[in-house]
Amino acid sequence: MSAVIASSVTRKAAPLPLLRRPNVQRFAYPLMIAGVLLAAWQGLVVFFDLPPYLVPSPLLMLRALVDDRAVLGSSLLVTLKITLLAFALAVIVGTLISFLFVQSERIEMALFPYAVLLQVTPIVAVAPLIIIWVKEPTVAMTLCAALVALFPVISNTTLGLRSVDPDLLAYFRLNCATRWQQLVRLRVPSALPCFFGGLRISSGLALIGAVVAEFVAGTGGMGAGLAYQILQAGFQLDIPRMFAALLLISLTGVALFAAMAWVSRRALAPWHASEQSQR
Repeated sequence: MSAVIASSVTRKAAPLPLLRRPNVQRFAYPLMIAGVLLAAWQGLVVFFDLPPYLVPSPLLMLRALVDDRAVLGSSLLVTLKITLLAFALAVIVGTLISFLFVQSERIEMALFPYAVLLQVTPIVAVAPLIIIWVKEPTVAMTLCAALVALFPVISNTTLGLRSVDPDLLAYFRLNCATRWQQLVRLRVPSALPCFFGGLRISSGLALIGAVVAEFVAGTGGMGAGLAYQILQAGFQLDIPRMFAALLLISLTGVALFAAMAWVSRRALAPWHASEQSQR
């Protein structure tokens, strides 16, 4: 009997095949889909004999990415710098505003509509004014991108700070906990899942805001970002280079989302059920 139990335990403890492991599948499945889409794209371009100035093939796009790697790489660093600065500014300001909202419902009712106003106002309409008012291009574009990325941090963090267990809140108040103690020891831990969810959204919006701000600013030279390279490639009908710049923007957005997901997993996995179920 003991031998049967031991053999069953051994079978259960046997390692899974490589392709059946969740961590491998998380990367393998998207890569498989990407391979199929790229193969279909290449086949359709070759079959219909589409000219490169209309729709370039993936091979031409990758060749442009390799040939222009120096220019595109430096432009990527410029766009990434603005994105990260805007994202950091949005996180800091959005978190502080959420802390202010949770202190008083009247403050939240009075100021939250203005946060919504920032969200629904097109950044294309606001960016020219900011660029005129702020003489430094990098600072102006950072402010534009931060405005785009601000609302998800405010909304998600405020929701998390409000979504505390009523029994725990009553227990804290019963023990005469101060507002600061309630915020640090109860509301902030409860808000972390919503907060990290907001970071995942805000990181991508910061990249979008940076690209839009670069389109509006139109800065060239050494401070040119990927948006300027897209505009220049469009004027020159260098469509493979345009697609290569778009590919870099897309990969940067995916990398930012993956980084925020990794940070969320590292912070929440030891104690929160939302990440423990994915381990």
